[in-house]
Amino acid sequence: MSRMNPEIYDEPIPYQNNRLSIKIFRQVRPYFVKPQRVLWHYHKEIELLHIQEGCLEMRTPHRQYRLEPGDVLLLGPSELHSTWGVSTERAVYLTLHFDLQAFFDAPTLMYYRFFSGIDGPLSRMNDWFPAQPELREEIGRIAMEIQREMELRPKGYDLAVAILIKQLLLTLLRSSPEETERTGEPLPADSLRPVIDYVDRNLAKKIEMEPVSRMMNMSYHYFSKYFKKVMGLSFTEYVNRQRIKKAERLLLAGSDTVAAVAEQAGFTNMAHFYELFRRYNRCSPKEYVRKLTSPAKGKA
Repeated sequence: MSRMNPEIYDEPIPYQNNRLSIKIFRQVRPYFVKPQRVLWHYHKEIELLHIQEGCLEMRTPHRQYRLEPGDVLLLGPSELHSTWGVSTERAVYLTLHFDLQAFFDAPTLMYYRFFSGIDGPLSRMNDWFPAQPELREEIGRIAMEIQREMELRPKGYDLAVAILIKQLLLTLLRSSPEETERTGEPLPADSLRPVIDYVDRNLAKKIEMEPVSRMMNMSYHYFSKYFKKVMGLSFTEYVNRQRIKKAERLLLAGSDTVAAVAEQAGFTNMAHFYELFRRYNRCSPKEYVRKLTSPAKGKA
């Protein structure tokens, strides 16, 4: 595990099946010791927890959760989180990690913005689970089916797991009030996959729409309209959101100044960086770090 510093690290997930880009395992913790400070980590994979015994506590930048038997919790790609249990209490739970890109086909990419966090962190769905016990049970059932297939590995298990992951994504999508309220068919986003990959690789560099549109064999104006129609936000807004996400992780690493973090995230204008950071987080970078490194209090 390559730590960036003692308080935040990018957790590598060793897959049980590289073709599926998936890992699922049952954890049994006899007890936990609550950390003295918040230890944040993240990974590119979607994470799902299903609690079977005991209690588990989870913190994201926006919420703190206390999970009990039957509860599930969802985290989107690269969402910061910190996990601990209740001391003296045994905790048993399933942890599922999978890389969404391994399941990117045309139908899945039509809903890229929902699962990737463009509409908001995927963890926002955790606010809906308490009022929907049938949904929690269904997600828990799917997680256990995936765990059983991966453990026993009967003939065709990889096909079964791929189908179950798609079933999980469909269940989440149809359970979202946001998606229920939308009308019309979403546009396919598969053609924009090279753009998404390019932006992720080049956040620290200057990113201009002209060369990106040429890369897509589109005119500047057509690409601008197409990107916004498919993704629901402008190309510039998308790049800025991804840069702010990177800045959030770098800030928690704590080894650089705010100015250095802004530069590494691709911002050349500090006033613009502060303006965007406050817009997305409703606080300054220093207030963000102070809030996320303070001991957790209370429960969700």
